[in-house]
Amino acid sequence: MRIDLHTHSRASDGTDTPAELVRAAAAAGLDVVALTDHDTADGWAEATAAAEQVGIQVVPGMEISTNHRGRGVHLLAYFVDPAHPPLVTELERILHGRAARVPTMIDRLNRLGIEITEDDVRRAAAGAVASGRPHVADALVTKGVVPDRTAAFDRYLGWGRPAHVDRYAAPLETAVRAVAGAGGVSVVAHPWGRGGYGRPEEATFAELKEIGLNGIEVDHQDHDAADRDRLRAIARNLDLVVTGSSDYHGSGKTDHDLGCNTTAPEELERLTSARGTGTSAAPRSG
Repeated sequence: MRIDLHTHSRASDGTDTPAELVRAAAAAGLDVVALTDHDTADGWAEATAAAEQVGIQVVPGMEISTNHRGRGVHLLAYFVDPAHPPLVTELERILHGRAARVPTMIDRLNRLGIEITEDDVRRAAAGAVASGRPHVADALVTKGVVPDRTAAFDRYLGWGRPAHVDRYAAPLETAVRAVAGAGGVSVVAHPWGRGGYGRPEEATFAELKEIGLNGIEVDHQDHDAADRDRLRAIARNLDLVVTGSSDYHGSGKTDHDLGCNTTAPEELERLTSARGTGTSAAPRSG
């Protein structure tokens, strides 16, 4: 069984519709795919309907933008009730922060001599609930300013670049508790990716497990072999679930093909068994 637990559609910053993503997952030989758009459950219904047609399983999820000790950390949340009030409150604040910074980014780009408007970004974000930097990047690509999203972030939109603007992200501990309270399970996404962005260590993971964290995304394209070995050891020491995934964004991100990393069936079973309990995943047997 091939399982990919981290993908994005046009509901956030992917380039496929949820249905197109599910059909692509089936064509890639996946048996299970999680739809984990940024800070929204908007694509779940469409993805689930498409999955019934092509005969694969969709795990409903989202990737929540969080902050821990002044650094960004992304939290994958699965099986949550998206109407749970504390979770809704955080997601609304995050989505507002995403949208609210777009005019400031555009102003900074204009001051650099780049002609771009809010309408350009709205066109790039068509269909997206969670709009933001990737759509500004796509607008820059469309206008020929940069060749792709990566170049847009490297030159203008990434941390420390001239058009970067901070936004609200939920405190990581608050998000972990909100996911557990919503009947879901949580996994820290690519914790040592992006050049050590955030980079929680074992003591931090132990603290998070105490309040409900269930797992670590170990097998990810942003982790080299040494990082994967060390993260796998941390997960083993703390009895946390180990996941693997593509972080697929369609044409929005290269070298993240569906199924390039996968999750073992027994690890998904541990996550599934823990949902609705408000606690960490069941310990490994044996």
